[in-house]
Amino acid sequence: MKSTVLRPVLRRFVGAVAVGVALAATSGCTVPIDAVAGISVTDDGQLLGVMMVCGHQIDGASLYVDSADVDDEVTVGSWDADRPLKDGLATWNLDSPSAGWTATRSLQPLTAKTTYAFYGWTKDNSSSSSSVSFTLTDRDLLTPGTVRYEDGSGDGDESAVTVPLAEFKAKACEDS
Repeated sequence: MKSTVLRPVLRRFVGAVAVGVALAATSGCTVPIDAVAGISVTDDGQLLGVMMVCGHQIDGASLYVDSADVDDEVTVGSWDADRPLKDGLATWNLDSPSAGWTATRSLQPLTAKTTYAFYGWTKDNSSSSSSVSFTLTDRDLLTPGTVRYEDGSGDGDESAVTVPLAEFKAKACEDS
């Protein structure tokens, strides 16, 4: 008699565990995206980091080789803000020291046929920015006063767009 009573209980328990495992396997552990990262260039072609903070804060940014294999992702530059970036726009030169920023890893030479990704983060992992991917060809197509970023305003698919800085500032948080 005990075995007939235990079977439904055991079946429910096994079912609940299976559902829990499935939920854990399909739900990612990511931090909220609360800023939009972009890139631009100076008049003499140096790479600029562009960050539009939409809410929380951003403490720094990193540039790395973009790869589907996490083991192949190599950081080629990293910067700490002297103080947390709050709501609004920040830009800084990634090639040389900039006021308000400390290079924790100076920008390494970028190479052709390599895709890079740039994004912002917080020290406590409470939020981050979206990332923007680019190649040297993408960078070379930029002109001063324009920003390349990942526009998430479409049908759920993000695509890189290049817009005037004023448009980025006005719309980036709406698009994220």
